[in-house]
Amino acid sequence: MKIAVCQLNSIIGDIEGNKLKILEHYKKGIKDKVDLVVCPELALPGYPPQDLVEKKEFREAVKKAAEEIAAETKSVGLIFGAITESFDDVGTDVFNSALLCYDGNIRFIQNKTLIPNYDVFDEVRYFESGKDSDIHAFKDEKLGISICEDIWNDVDYWKKRRYVNDPVEKQVKLGATVLVNISASPYAFGKREQRREMLSVLTKADKLPLAYVCCAGAQTDLIFDGASMCFGSDGILKMLGKKYSEDYFIFDTEGDYKSISDVEAGYEEEALEALIFGVKEYCSKTGFKKALVGLSGGIDSALVTYIAVQALGKENVHVIMMPSEFSSEGSINDSKKLIQNLGISSGLIPIQPVFEKVKEVLKPAFGNAKEDITEENIQPRIRGMYLMALANKFGYLLLTTGNKSELATGYATLYGDMCGALAVIADVYKTDVYRICNFINMDEEIIPKEIIEKAPSAELKHNQVDQDTLPEYDFLDKILKMYLEENKEFFQIVKELGNPDIIKNVLRMVDMNEFKRKQAAPALRISTKAFGYGRRYPIVQGWRRR
Repeated sequence: MKIAVCQLNSIIGDIEGNKLKILEHYKKGIKDKVDLVVCPELALPGYPPQDLVEKKEFREAVKKAAEEIAAETKSVGLIFGAITESFDDVGTDVFNSALLCYDGNIRFIQNKTLIPNYDVFDEVRYFESGKDSDIHAFKDEKLGISICEDIWNDVDYWKKRRYVNDPVEKQVKLGATVLVNISASPYAFGKREQRREMLSVLTKADKLPLAYVCCAGAQTDLIFDGASMCFGSDGILKMLGKKYSEDYFIFDTEGDYKSISDVEAGYEEEALEALIFGVKEYCSKTGFKKALVGLSGGIDSALVTYIAVQALGKENVHVIMMPSEFSSEGSINDSKKLIQNLGISSGLIPIQPVFEKVKEVLKPAFGNAKEDITEENIQPRIRGMYLMALANKFGYLLLTTGNKSELATGYATLYGDMCGALAVIADVYKTDVYRICNFINMDEEIIPKEIIEKAPSAELKHNQVDQDTLPEYDFLDKILKMYLEENKEFFQIVKELGNPDIIKNVLRMVDMNEFKRKQAAPALRISTKAFGYGRRYPIVQGWRRR
């Protein structure tokens, strides 16, 4: 069977635009004389549609568009993801479905059986589980069609399975001869290799070819990397779609292909590519043309500026330097060097006059209270006001520059350096920021070495460095990764790393600063556990606060 794999980038809610894109690729498949054209999960409404699913008008628009797509089909089959409804007295009556269309009609519907409800997934809120998993005879083959999570429960791969049922296993027992999985699988570093391993085990054990078709695109914080995979019945990866891009290619289940083993690059390359793609997608889908960054002379804002330039072009990135009496001369000079290296426009607006005036105005209210972190935080809040004003005046997308280590420990000022619409590196630990910057500089010095080599500092008081209040970042990030991503308990972390007092304090900082993260800009997700929708902890709670 010749299968056209259509790795689409749908826009959530743009039903008409998505419909036209599906039909465009279908017609291309007809021209290429394929047997079957396959598009990703929920390609018609876009993924994830979230509470749009609860709008009757939205569901009806999806149904109408699906019928219009089906009406244009010929003998070549077309599979795409959509929403369907089936009314009874139990459940939501709404399904995440794969529609198989040919000869002018919807001929077969396979509803998603395994409905994920963990991490960034909340499909149980909207979709009912499919009642059964079946196969469909088409062009001398028996198709076993599944949707994303349905294929992530293979008994031969997982030591501990999340679900009792295995929809794909049932399709195999029913006599499926070709497997098709349509997917919208968010990217995290390491997941692409995991997909390859899992799908290889499954196809080798079942002795069946598989077309795994994943969407490509970014929806706010979620990044979908594409990289659709086609396997032979020997479990060998035969074809691989482009990363972070739409793609179209033809997979012949009986074709002779070379084996593909490398599917994922190193962390630095993957993270950088994903973040650039995330910024580019956010701007493209929201209509922003230009980005604004507050450039401090530190490594975080330097990395965010570089990413913005790669995503939007140097002519569409503007930076502002906002020195105070505590800003070192090197911070300004280092920033100017970066600006020159990147060829971007810039401005300089000192905050000192406003800072002095604010302190003067507040003095009667503060009375004899000594200066402390309050005055420190006034400075980033003035900078935030400047940046928001410029963003409003000129239509910039303001990018925040805080990293994951800072966001975890609360080492960021609410309504100050947290101002912005998109948190570009909020899922990148500080130590990984250094790794990525050194990777960028591998062939030539783009980010000035002075920025990379200087001791990190917020520069909110004289001679300040981050390690005045935080452990060394190498040690801090080990604690954070174990706590946030590996979900390890206090005693487990202490057993491995020692230093119980430091670890207890770090975990307390993480738990205490949930209120800040609830108000933070959405963070581009490149790890298995990013701050935001995928990590939900209560603000008001007593765990470890004492």
